[in-house]
Amino acid sequence: MRTRSAPPSEQSVSEKLPPSQPSKAPLKPSKAFILPSSASPDARFVTLPNPRSGDPTRYFFCPKLGLYEFTVVASPTQSPRSILYTSSQSEDKKSPGTISKAAELLVATPIDVVFFAIPLLCSSPSSNEGKKLFQPLDDIIDSHDDLPKHLRYILYHEHFRDTLLRRVDAVCDSVEASDEKLFRVSEAKVLEQLLAKAERMIAQGLPTSLEERFVKQALAAPLMAVTRTDITTGASSSSSARKEDESEAEPQEGKDTQSTTTTATASSSTSASTPESDSAPTSAGEELPDQHACPESIVRLQRLSTALSFLKSTYLSSELSSRLDSMLSAPESPVDFKPLHDHLKYLAELRAEALASRSMGDFSRKRNAEDDDAAEARAEKKRRKEEEEKKKKAGESRGVRELKKVNTTGMKKMSDFFGKAAAKKKS
Repeated sequence: MRTRSAPPSEQSVSEKLPPSQPSKAPLKPSKAFILPSSASPDARFVTLPNPRSGDPTRYFFCPKLGLYEFTVVASPTQSPRSILYTSSQSEDKKSPGTISKAAELLVATPIDVVFFAIPLLCSSPSSNEGKKLFQPLDDIIDSHDDLPKHLRYILYHEHFRDTLLRRVDAVCDSVEASDEKLFRVSEAKVLEQLLAKAERMIAQGLPTSLEERFVKQALAAPLMAVTRTDITTGASSSSSARKEDESEAEPQEGKDTQSTTTTATASSSTSASTPESDSAPTSAGEELPDQHACPESIVRLQRLSTALSFLKSTYLSSELSSRLDSMLSAPESPVDFKPLHDHLKYLAELRAEALASRSMGDFSRKRNAEDDDAAEARAEKKRRKEEEEKKKKAGESRGVRELKKVNTTGMKKMSDFFGKAAAKKKS
């Protein structure tokens, strides 16, 4: 039977952690951190396993404020910058500075400690026929022998203990046993907490990069190709009819009346041919945006789905994310994403139709371009031939030009007089 070990003392663990006081050796900073100004003196940098991948990652922990992760803010690649670091010493002494080639700022942003507790709660070895049992939090922590020392320091920190228990209780079912509280992880409560965080994200506004790529582009209606062939035909026929009416009409008033009537006929034929042309895109078509506006309810569901995907892909394991996706697609899901899925399917069909129409249009335009190129090549060849003939004529004398006009029918050619002599017959 496994017994729970006593929690390590804060002093013994903190002695193993990096000291908060700067060392006497000269520092050569290579990164710029922006930390909370109200952090307590006990705050320090810690190395914890990433909740998603488990890789060791640098964080900032303050017993009073909580846990922070670092968000990198860098200059664009088009305009690279650098940072110069100098120490604050007296003016009499000059200290050499250091330069960081990458102008990156690591901004400390709050992160919920529950994301570090969920992997421990889900991988607890205690189970009864596949069903996890209720356990004290200390037993769950002690069941992981390979727990990193910095994470153990945070989980057992005296001043941070209440915050940890409150966040663990938010994702677990709990029962009271004598003077101790027992916990068992609940995936339904984990999903509830994720939805609450996602709602706060969309209430504050998603980052511009997420909004543009995963909301606006995902819900953008495709451009549909609309042909103008029927419109041109209708306009041509109406123009012919106007010419006939003008030639037959005698008085000026009759001309004005018929001209007005013909113009109205042309307008009606143009508007009548537009719906037919929408269904038959050709190479001569013009691309017009789809007129179906996306409902606001669909936009909100897309934002919520984007926020959930970001949280799951950043702070939860792939196995837990898959189980939560199954819960979201189930009929008893707390949020109904079916209207969003139906709308995305509809947009996918529109994009396929638009792509097919563009492919047909590109083929027709390619054939027309090839015909135009061939006609231009023939015209260029003819023009060059005419220029050569003109140059040839310009170089001829007047006598040669006059001789070309003489009728030489029946006359021998000059070359006949300079041919080889006929062989003599032997006697």
